[in-house]
Amino acid sequence: QVQLVESGGGLVQAGGSLRLSCAASGRTFSTYYMAWFRQAPGKEREFVSVTWMGGSTLYTDSVKGRFTISRDNAKNTVYLQMNKLRPEDTAVYYCAAGSVWSTVQRNYDYWGQGTQVTVSS
Repeated sequence: QVQLVESGGGLVQAGGSLRLSCAASGRTFSTYYMAWFRQAPGKEREFVSVTWMGGSTLYTDSVKGRFTISRDNAKNTVYLQMNKLRPEDTAVYYCAAGSVWSTVQRNYDYWGQGTQVTVSS
């Protein structure tokens, strides 16, 4: 079992930055693929980014060059640094852990409760 707790969301002006954190319980954190998804009001949850313990990363096109995913296996934590935020980045951001490299939410086994990110124009 893995429990995930996100933090770091908030209200920021367009062009600003936020760093989301996701703290995980469990001894096997380093073996999981860790991802961020987001869900805007009235929309489906969508993939944002994923990382693996080897350092590989993948981003959805809309955040490339602005967001950076990273992980600290010693702290059982994954981060999402979000720069140059846009109003369309407004969403609830979810951390997820899974056993396969995937951009599809059904392939992730564990989810956090989500943290709200609101970007004002």
